[in-house]
Amino acid sequence: MIYLDYAADTPVREEVLKTFCEATKTYVANPNAGHKLGKEAKLAITEATEKIASYLKVKPEEIIYTSGATEANNLAIKGIVNEYKRYGKHMITTYLEHSSVTGPMLYLEQQGYEIDYVDLLPNGKVDTDHLKELLRPDTILVSIGAVDSELGVCQDISDLGEMISEYPNCHFHVDATQAIGKIQVDLEKVDLITLAPHKFFGLHGIGILIKKETIHIEPLIHGGISTTTYRSGTPTAALILSAEKAIHLIKEDQKIYYNKVMMLNQLIRKKLKGYNDVMVNSPEAASPFILNLSIKGIKPYVFQQKLADREVFVSTKSACSTANTPSRPVYALTKDRKRALATLRISLSYLTTEEEVEAFIQIFEQCYNELKK
Repeated sequence: MIYLDYAADTPVREEVLKTFCEATKTYVANPNAGHKLGKEAKLAITEATEKIASYLKVKPEEIIYTSGATEANNLAIKGIVNEYKRYGKHMITTYLEHSSVTGPMLYLEQQGYEIDYVDLLPNGKVDTDHLKELLRPDTILVSIGAVDSELGVCQDISDLGEMISEYPNCHFHVDATQAIGKIQVDLEKVDLITLAPHKFFGLHGIGILIKKETIHIEPLIHGGISTTTYRSGTPTAALILSAEKAIHLIKEDQKIYYNKVMMLNQLIRKKLKGYNDVMVNSPEAASPFILNLSIKGIKPYVFQQKLADREVFVSTKSACSTANTPSRPVYALTKDRKRALATLRISLSYLTTEEEVEAFIQIFEQCYNELKK
């Protein structure tokens, strides 16, 4: 089996799973309970949160635990606009964003909010001149991903944050789900940051929203006390400790992993140049963990199935995207609907070997030749 869909999900690391299992057996009480066992569980969560804050260079009180990145994105977007709507109802985003960002924004548009989509340069980066034109005194939110999930376009988050900070009523949300644990990103000028451990060998069921302490948001989930007033629900010590372990492990060797994946990405790119009907959609400066391509004359789901028949697993788009529709990010960059309907996404990780990549290239050629006939 050759797994090349790491942008959708990653296998849990043994150390992370071990941490989860041990914590599940050790901390049996509700962390909100006032007795000894409850206090022990709460202390374990507090210590793990302090470590996560240290890794991410934020404050422990700025960390909000959620069920995943989708909830975190919804909480960030809806929470901000509900809290600050007295200052305006204007929001800005891009056509590169994940559905868990565009979904809540389209919902809010139906409630009377206004959305503008900032133009993109040919390399996928935000057109800062156009962003300056769009920013207004009544703009309360800009949501732009650090790395998009289909093309791997990397944004200059620090520069964007500096520009947005000139508008005191505007808040900057960054979905860093495809960035944390993979590439270096400066989040100092960001108000709200989303991440999910299952994207870097952690477990499902937990996400993190970092909300800078000067920002207030309206909760989506109301109820009893938790680790924060912004998200009710009984804290799950085992998931929180597993998240800390996943972040700790990926941070240790991030640079080594990056260099390895870059080498593999370049190897695939070089081989794909030999096909006249294969177009690489990911810009050269994109995250090496994601490589998006289109094949003329072949339906992507047919090619995907051909690969799967040979135990090679890739995606056509983001796993959360609607099937049989154009890739919004690819269309935004190429303005070519046919090309956007014919995308395949290869996503790599430090687990990917050069032998797997060589085997994938051979199998790719076999499938290509069969379908072209």
